[in-house]
Amino acid sequence: MPAQASPQDPCPGDAIALQEKLAKRVVRVDRLGPVRRVCGIDVQYVDGVARAAAVVLSFPALERLDQAIVRRRVSFPYVPGLLSFREAPAALDALGALSLKPDLLLCDGQGVAHPRRCGLASHLGLVAGLPSIGVAKTRLLGEHREPSAGRGAWAPLVDRGEEIGAVLRTRAGVKPVYVSIGHRVSLATAVRFVMACSPRYRIPEPIRLAHQMTTAMRRRG
Repeated sequence: MPAQASPQDPCPGDAIALQEKLAKRVVRVDRLGPVRRVCGIDVQYVDGVARAAAVVLSFPALERLDQAIVRRRVSFPYVPGLLSFREAPAALDALGALSLKPDLLLCDGQGVAHPRRCGLASHLGLVAGLPSIGVAKTRLLGEHREPSAGRGAWAPLVDRGEEIGAVLRTRAGVKPVYVSIGHRVSLATAVRFVMACSPRYRIPEPIRLAHQMTTAMRRRG
């Protein structure tokens, strides 16, 4: 599969071609069953080592059910637009270390809001065979108007005439997040789940808790 580590990592040129092929396999409509468990994914890396955390919460109660955190040496070089090839191997390791299989992934990163329409959320969804949503803190590309200040307000994120995501205000008066389809989830459904998973904070709870885990591990060294 595309997210495997060295010596099977593609070179950057082959990775771009592979990303373009993967993008064609992304399902942009709802193909998900009942969602009872949501999983947040976060990856941080420093000094050539990735720390990836996966946190499974019940839905809609958002109670912690399972978690896993792993370390994995990064084997793919840093290339803008190809970060999923650096981050996906560790993220997949974390998913594989879980005792409970989630029904939906929320990833700290882009989905189809990507130059080749296949960011980390789409990459993980395709390889793991799970519905997925990208929730990014910053915009990678595209243009948008500013959504109104109220919680739940959103504006389309558009690139080259194509709607690639939603600029979503999860808390009133705070910076929006950038939501995009990962795999097997429509944009409207993605927005609904992100809002349901963000009862108190700007960042959805599954991703927020996963980020806390990777940050704590990084501080410990």
